[in-house]
Amino acid sequence: MATASVAFKSREDHRKQLELEEARKAGLAPAEVDEDGKEINPHIPQYMSSAPWYLNAERPSLKHQRKWKSDPNYTKSWYDRGAKTFQAEKYRKGACENCGAMTHDKKSCVDRPRKIGAKWTGKHIAPDEKIETFELDYDGKRDRWNGYDAASYAHVIQRYEARDEARSKYLKEQQLKKLEEKNNNQNEDGVSDDEDNDEDSLKIDEAKVDESNQMDFAKVEKRVRTTGGGSTGTVRNLRIREDTAKYLLNLDVNSAHYDPKTRSMREDPLPDMDPNEKFYAGDNQNRVSGQALEFKQLNIHAWEAFDKGQDVHMQAAPSQAELLYKNFKVNKEKLKSQTKDKIMEKYGNAATEEMLPRELLLGQSEKEVEYDRAGRIIKGQETSLPKSKYEEDVYVNNHTSVWGSWWRDHQWGYKCCQQTVRNSYCTGAAGIEAAEAAADLMKANIARKEAAEDAPEPAESKNLATWGSEVPDDLVLDQKKLADSLKKEDERKREERDERKRKYNVKWNDEVTAEDMEAYRMKRVHHDDPMKDFLH
Repeated sequence: MATASVAFKSREDHRKQLELEEARKAGLAPAEVDEDGKEINPHIPQYMSSAPWYLNAERPSLKHQRKWKSDPNYTKSWYDRGAKTFQAEKYRKGACENCGAMTHDKKSCVDRPRKIGAKWTGKHIAPDEKIETFELDYDGKRDRWNGYDAASYAHVIQRYEARDEARSKYLKEQQLKKLEEKNNNQNEDGVSDDEDNDEDSLKIDEAKVDESNQMDFAKVEKRVRTTGGGSTGTVRNLRIREDTAKYLLNLDVNSAHYDPKTRSMREDPLPDMDPNEKFYAGDNQNRVSGQALEFKQLNIHAWEAFDKGQDVHMQAAPSQAELLYKNFKVNKEKLKSQTKDKIMEKYGNAATEEMLPRELLLGQSEKEVEYDRAGRIIKGQETSLPKSKYEEDVYVNNHTSVWGSWWRDHQWGYKCCQQTVRNSYCTGAAGIEAAEAAADLMKANIARKEAAEDAPEPAESKNLATWGSEVPDDLVLDQKKLADSLKKEDERKREERDERKRKYNVKWNDEVTAEDMEAYRMKRVHHDDPMKDFLH
């Protein structure tokens, strides 16, 4: 082992140092210690911890590179999980608004968000958490198992023990069943066969066979990646010796290509051979048959579903993608069967023995209909208008036509009753006649009004009262009664001006005669009369 070279003042010092080291190895000399009293290993170079002899030790040296903190106050303890310190009975200022603990705020609260927080209810205050701080060294900060509780692994052991126990119990039950069957079977040949089967099952009832050993087939030990030696690996021989190599099936140089590196032959080496007699049809045959084809269809379905907006990914969530594909196939088959049933219900099934209806048997004609390549009718039959996605020919409120089938005066309406009010009840032909009669009457009234406005009004001579009131032509007044009515009107007006002249017992007569009305008209003050101020 090479040691670090140390400079000495002379050869004599070097010789003495070597003798001292040999004596220490033999145990004849005390071990060398450093300034702290620790033994110095002679095989570890000391030039990093002590300055050379030619340097002044009083000046700054490399001593700062030593581990000066020999015994730090580091701890190996860990946080007390789930520990609580104090539980308040009412909400405290500055505590969490959700649970009421003082050791965190509402944003960092891990409790269930309450509908009404503890700040407002003051009930169910959560206890404060125990907050600890540790001073860990370099290794303690990076120890991934620090604080691990080994007792938490007990449930894993219990689960495996329960599985082994259930397995052994199941095997014993199977053995008991086979023994009962053997006792019940009275046939000697059958008894001998069952004994052999039971012996085989008893051999492996409790044995735990390594699956890797079962899959080894025939092991062949070979040296790998070496010419004369090197690492040894295991190469499994997966081909039976009696099988013909795929590159020997067709020796034609122009036949299917064989890749010796990957040992693959994708194309069929014997394409003209009878498929029933082939045992190898190329590696591509495996890609389009069996589970490989199903896996390919599953990938294609996942891609198409992702393109259509569904959150599915074959690599990220394969179980979800497979379940979605299964549901898709079930729905597809259901839709197929529904479509088939609808077609058979509409057109019938020719494979059944039921007789066709007479309408279909005699529903033949010699009318020629010509179609184009796209299936459109060119001639021979009237083209049918394609229906839209909206509802068509839906009649409501006793109408026989749809809304918008009639147009008049910039208004849509129903053709059956010519109404322009949507969702109105249909009145039929009677409604059309009534509407026409109303329109004719309105036109006649408008024409008569226009004619009356154009023609001058004839002057009529009217028998007017004292101030512009109209009096019927056949009105005959009694002058004596009219004089009495005028006196009564004057007395009434005097009473209205002076309430003191009103008598205590007033007799009221609600019978009004024509003379009273004439007296009222004659004595009435007209506000438009320019001489009204000179009447009194």
